[in-house]
Amino acid sequence: MTRDEVLRIVREAQGRGERPNLSGANLSWANLHGANLRWANLHSANLHCANLRYTNLTGADLSGADLSGADLSGAVLSGANLRYTNLTDADLSGANHDSRTKWPTGFTPA
Repeated sequence: MTRDEVLRIVREAQGRGERPNLSGANLSWANLHGANLRWANLHSANLHCANLRYTNLTGADLSGADLSGADLSGAVLSGANLRYTNLTDADLSGANHDSRTKWPTGFTPA
């Protein structure tokens, strides 16, 4: 799926007041730098090595997603659900999160 396709899905869903549904999408190596994925459903999505720098993932459901090797530096993860997410080798430097952010069991953000 291309960046333009992802952004179109998100824009259309948000325009209808709905949660963008990208559940199970193959977004490995996708460049989503700075995208607004607020409240997106990314459950079980493949985001392996994706560029998510400065992406707004506020309230997003990333449960069960593969974020291994992804660049999440500067991303906004406030209220995001990352339970059961693979964060192996993910870069979370400067990522913003809050007490509502749900992390995988045993994971402690820096």
